Amino acid sequence: MKMILGKKVGMTQIFADTGEVIPVTVIQAGPEVVTQVKTVETDGYNAVQVGYEDTLEKRVNKPLRGHLAKSGVLKKHLAEFAVCDGETYEVGQEITVADFEVGRKLDVTGTSKGKGTQGNIKRHGHRRGPMSHGSKHKRLHGALAAATYPSRVFKGNKSPGRMGRDTVTVQNVELVKIDTDRNLLLVKGAVPGGRGSLVRVRYAVKGQDK
Repeated sequence: MKMILGKKVGMTQIFADTGEVIPVTVIQAGPEVVTQVKTVETDGYNAVQVGYEDTLEKRVNKPLRGHLAKSGVLKKHLAEFAVCDGETYEVGQEITVADFEVGRKLDVTGTSKGKGTQGNIKRHGHRRGPMSHGSKHKRLHGALAAATYPSRVFKGNKSPGRMGRDTVTVQNVELVKIDTDRNLLLVKGAVPGGRGSLVRVRYAVKGQDK
């Protein structure tokens, strides 16, 4: 199952051959380098570790420098993905957008935008209270618990708090176009995160043959 790391550039729109306008997210993906090949014999499972985005040696600690020495590269981001039957990789091998196919469905994982501390209405979609003169319950949360019994607030009660900055995956988004010269993937619709945020792109787990 192929996976590539990249950065979200932003959103735009392109025209299909039929004249339809398609909103797309532009992702600058790869090239990434295979830094380790894990096997059942050595690690207990089959997987491939990849590195993305070059970095300076002074920004990499000594244990990580020793780990990356085998691949001969220094990378800022490391990730791994499972290997399907029949797929073979070698340390130092480069993975680019050219390894993907237009029209395939993708799963894109990223970190959603942080919203800070928010109230119930924005965070959970609750209704507001009466807005008439004298009302003291305009945007406050409702009752949190009963009286004598249980005389406590149940776990999981929807309350104000931190919103956003979560790991989110959008599934089965279509790969509309590939620009191999600029290492760009154009996927239909929106993906999590702000401009410049790190995302993982892989073939969809559901809805199509792997």
